[in-house]
Amino acid sequence: MSRQLFISSLLILFLLSTNVFSEEKAQQIKGPIIITSEMLTADNRTHTALFENSVVARTTDMTLHADRMLVYYNADTGNITKIEAEGGIKLIKGTRAITSKEATYCADGEKIIFIGEPRAVEGENVVTGRKITYLLNEDRFLVEGSKVFLRKQKGQ
Repeated sequence: MSRQLFISSLLILFLLSTNVFSEEKAQQIKGPIIITSEMLTADNRTHTALFENSVVARTTDMTLHADRMLVYYNADTGNITKIEAEGGIKLIKGTRAITSKEATYCADGEKIIFIGEPRAVEGENVVTGRKITYLLNEDRFLVEGSKVFLRKQKGQ
C-alpha cells in the first residue's frame, strides 16, 4: 500500500511539475519540483494536492522537509502557484539550512515566508526572528525581529 501511494504521488507530481516554471524563472528554481510523502490527497475541484507524513519536496538545488504540504496549482497550466507547509520545516540549499514551524512559498513573488520560530543557519552563523522571508530571485533574506549570532566570518 505504501509503495502504491509513493508511486502515485510521484506520478501526480510529475504531471503537475512538467510546466511548473517559465523559461525566465528556470534560472531561479532549477528543474521540476518532485514531492514525495506517505499520503497524497489530490482534489481536482479545488486544484490542490495535500501531501502528508514525511513530506520531501526537491528541486535540483533545494530540498524542503515538512510534516504536511498543501500545493495549489493553476487548473489550465498545471503551474504551482502556492505551497503551504507545516510542521518540522527544514529547507536546505547549499550550506544553508532554514527551520521553522510553518512556511509558505508564493510563486508570484518567488519567495518563501517562514514563521513559527524561524532560524537560518550557515556554518556557525545563526539568524533568528519572528518572520524570515527568503527572496529566491535575489538570494536575499528579510528578517523581522532579528537576532544574529556571528561566530565565524568568511575567510577565517
